[in-house]
Amino acid sequence: MHFFFSAGEPSGDQHAAFLMRAIQVRCPGARFSGFGGQHLKEAGAEILFPLTDLAVIGFTAVLPLLKKFYDVAHQGRTFLNEQKPDAVILVDFPGFNWHIAKYARQAGIPVYYYCPPQLWAWASWRIRKIRKYVDCVLSVLPFEAEWYRQRNVPVEYVGHPFFDEAAARQLDTAYGEELRRSGSPVVGLLPGSRGNEVTRNFPLMVEVVRRLHPKYPTVRFPVACYKPVQRDFCATHLQKVGAGLPIDLYLDRTPEIIAASDFCLMVSGSVSLELLARGKPALVMYCVSWLNYLIGKMLVHIRWMSLPNLIVNREMMPEFLCVGKHPQLQIDRMTEQAEQWLSNPQQLAKATEEMQALRQEVVEVGGVATAAQTILRLVAQASHRP
Repeated sequence: MHFFFSAGEPSGDQHAAFLMRAIQVRCPGARFSGFGGQHLKEAGAEILFPLTDLAVIGFTAVLPLLKKFYDVAHQGRTFLNEQKPDAVILVDFPGFNWHIAKYARQAGIPVYYYCPPQLWAWASWRIRKIRKYVDCVLSVLPFEAEWYRQRNVPVEYVGHPFFDEAAARQLDTAYGEELRRSGSPVVGLLPGSRGNEVTRNFPLMVEVVRRLHPKYPTVRFPVACYKPVQRDFCATHLQKVGAGLPIDLYLDRTPEIIAASDFCLMVSGSVSLELLARGKPALVMYCVSWLNYLIGKMLVHIRWMSLPNLIVNREMMPEFLCVGKHPQLQIDRMTEQAEQWLSNPQQLAKATEEMQALRQEVVEVGGVATAAQTILRLVAQASHRP
């Protein structure tokens, strides 16, 4: 049996790799190919193109890459027509994956969308593409599954892979001990996994630290860097404006930093679910240009919210949308909120208790296994159709 994955986001690549391994356990000898990144490659997939290298956010950032996306999609079309895999499994990244879904449908290959795009939040008119090109949506959020169901889209709720991934990760306790050895508070900085996320958001994080440091000189600020190139950018920026600040850079240590931190300052994204899985409070920020903000304002149908806040429909994590290059008001607000948590242990303890209570209520493991079983069942059913 041959499965073709298409995952363009770093987190999607990680989810796809976990799902691939779960399928391998249940279908030994299966072949895996497609577009993805290092996680899928390490799991044993044949990677046609490292799609995660093109992961950017914002309409203006995508425009220079359109020709490359077209070429890669055409490569996928040729491969699907020649190799005829038994199933195509898409993971988020809708702008590109719509094309792969279309080509798979034209080739008569079943298409399953795992961790589907958040159409309930923006561009809901694209539901037509789901109906036209996708055989079944494998939803990872309960309210999302209901949203698709109400619109007569074939959907199965499987559970979010982040909870499985957090449970499976064996933390390197040496890092946690190193971060906590002084006994001082630790505030983790999570600047994102995409290159342009880091370049936009990390300088604002450093500015918040610069304002906090004189009042809280013993607080440590470890930074979770996703790729070496992002670590290099952070190091260069710190050399310019962050000399003397207690900011340390770590590569591929996001879970350890979250676990060791009293709270985090993070860029909005699916990593918020890992904070939920570990019961850690956070300040959630996102920095966009004025053009991307205005375009997004026309497309987004709900208030900008992180996933834990959406789950409970209230602000569990304080949120700060930073627009433009110098959003001083939001920097002031982030600094003020961080000060409240650092100066008032009772307030921070309350925020932590709320996150831990939500974790007990909604965090379930087993979603990846359910997704693998569902895909194998659907593929078997599709193979028996006339």
